[in-house]
Order: sequence, then structure tokens, then C-alpha cells
Amino acid sequence: MTKDEIFDVVDDEDKVFRQETRQEIHRKKLKHRAIHVFIFNKKGQLFLQKRSLLKDNFPGLWDSSVAGHLDAGEDYDLACLRESKEELNVTFESPPGRLFKIDACQETGYEYIWVYRGLHEGPFSLNRKEIDCGKWYNIEEIRRWVEETPMDFTRTFVLIWDLYHG
Repeated sequence: MTKDEIFDVVDDEDKVFRQETRQEIHRKKLKHRAIHVFIFNKKGQLFLQKRSLLKDNFPGLWDSSVAGHLDAGEDYDLACLRESKEELNVTFESPPGRLFKIDACQETGYEYIWVYRGLHEGPFSLNRKEIDCGKWYNIEEIRRWVEETPMDFTRTFVLIWDLYHG
């Protein structure tokens, strides 16, 4: 993650029309693209990551198993595979199943987001530049936690959770 990263800027229909740096996209609140992956184990538990304190957005907050921007010219499925490898050192043979897409809005940080669902038992090798720690949680635990202290999570995770679990 660097401020010099180049991302695609997209229109209201998620069509690319130019590129900008990460820093400019976030500063100008331009629409861009991201993925989130919910990784479950055989027990039905969901792996959550606590974002590194080095992150420029939402440091130290809990988030999806994997979350990341699409690089310029990259499609959602490739980003899903790349980010899973970069953040958790998980290699999927093919992209996990797509659950749903969220339109860019203030809650997503102006990102169009495809949410994926993958299966993996771990263990994971966490990228410490991106992730402080991670843990498996039961769905009911997460439901109560989000309900009681939503400020522990990124606002994007809370939105995704509400759409997934609601």
C-alpha cells in the first residue's frame, strides 16, 4: 500500500474512464473499485482481520477476511485472488463465489465492491503491513459484536455484514 498506487476511476455505472493515484482518489472522493472476501471454515466460522495501525483508512478496526482495492486495469476476480494471496497468503485455484455487489456510496468510501465467499481452514500467514491480527468467529458472536459496538469495525464491513446477515 503506497500513496503512489494507481487505481481506475469509474463512473456511476462502474465503467472505467481514467486512472488516478490512491491519494487523489481518496482526497477527491472519486468512485473506484474494491473487493471483500468472507472466508469461512468447515465449522461455519468467519475469519476477521484487524487492520494494521499503519493503514491510512480505518487503522486498528476489524474488517472482512480480505479487503482491497483493484489496481488499474485489474478486474474484480483477479483482485480477489491477488488480495487473498497478499493479505493472508491464501491461493485459491479460482475466484471464490461472488455473493453480491454494492454500489459506490459514502459508506463504502466511494468504492464499488464485489463481496466474495471462500472456504479455507487456515492457518494464514498475515501480511503485517496490512493486518495486525486475525481470528475465527462464530456468526452469532459477530452479530452481537456488530450490534453492540459497531465502532470496532470499518463502516464498510458493517454495511456488508448488514446486507449479508440481515
